[in-house]
Amino acid sequence: MSTYLLVHGAWHSGQCWERVVPLLESAGHRVVTPSLAGYGDQAHRLGPEVGLDTHVDDIVGLITEEDLSEVVLVGHSYAGLVISSAANRVPDRIAQLVYLDAMVPEDGESAADVMPITQPLIDLALRSDSGWRVPPLPEMPPPMGLFGVTDPADVAWLRSMLSDQPVRCLQQPVRLDNPDARPIPRTHIHCEVGKPEGFTRRPVPAVQPNGTPAQVWKLATGHDCMITTPAELAGLLLKLG
Repeated sequence: MSTYLLVHGAWHSGQCWERVVPLLESAGHRVVTPSLAGYGDQAHRLGPEVGLDTHVDDIVGLITEEDLSEVVLVGHSYAGLVISSAANRVPDRIAQLVYLDAMVPEDGESAADVMPITQPLIDLALRSDSGWRVPPLPEMPPPMGLFGVTDPADVAWLRSMLSDQPVRCLQQPVRLDNPDARPIPRTHIHCEVGKPEGFTRRPVPAVQPNGTPAQVWKLATGHDCMITTPAELAGLLLKLG
């Protein structure tokens, strides 16, 4: 049995994994889907002081308090930053890192460094009345939809769980200075449909930090694949457990 720790991206909550969880659990695995500070059952913690470091603390705290080990740590989108820094702090607890259509940072980089398309969102938030709230991206015509979700019922369900992202989450840099994290195997899953104009994905290096060839899988769906293609996503994740 493996422990899958699934970390949602910006604006979402742990609820977004609802369709994937039973598919992993039915294969005998433990699945943990926390909401980060400011989202879902942690919405009361939303505030301008919340940043990337807060979310890393959330995940590291969960791993240590629950005494989780041999964790398959999955980060969606923005959470690529979260899982990278979390693994840097507790590498002995992590069996696999999975970057699910995610930002893949180098040491000292922020979200804006990894994906410059986020800088205008930061600028708008800083100029807004709040000075820190980054609202969810708007729904676009298909195939982009709302984070790649186009079915009306699914869009309504997704919209119900979205909330603002604190700007510090996109500004704070990751810390990747622990050599003990380098041996952790990494897998990249790319969603291929409905990317917004101006989006560019940083190429995955041919060799992982542990010296093995890069492992990159693709899904023919939009960004929120846990909603649009949960069975296909679970099938890929089960290859790692």
